[in-house]
Amino acid sequence: MSGEEDAFVYDEATGEWVQVSAVAAHDGDAVVVRDAVGNVLADGDQVTLIKDLTVKGAGQTLKRGTLIKSIRLTGDAQEIDCRYDGIKGLVLRAEFVRKR
Repeated sequence: MSGEEDAFVYDEATGEWVQVSAVAAHDGDAVVVRDAVGNVLADGDQVTLIKDLTVKGAGQTLKRGTLIKSIRLTGDAQEIDCRYDGIKGLVLRAEFVRKR
């Protein structure tokens, strides 16, 4: 009984004891974020806009072809967090960007 397959851990979310091997299998369930053409996006990628976007609250429009550097994934399959000059807290939908 010294094998890892026999070990159990308490899952606080469900309130049940589960095998370690089952927990390890679920740890790889990360959200996959894809751009407009189906490319998988990752933290730090550069993307370009495929459409003119009006930014609410900033009073400006980001034009098609604008390069956005160093994106961050938010955990949502359709939202990415990014920085752009003059706009703080910019969140874009993945359907409007293409990986560069």
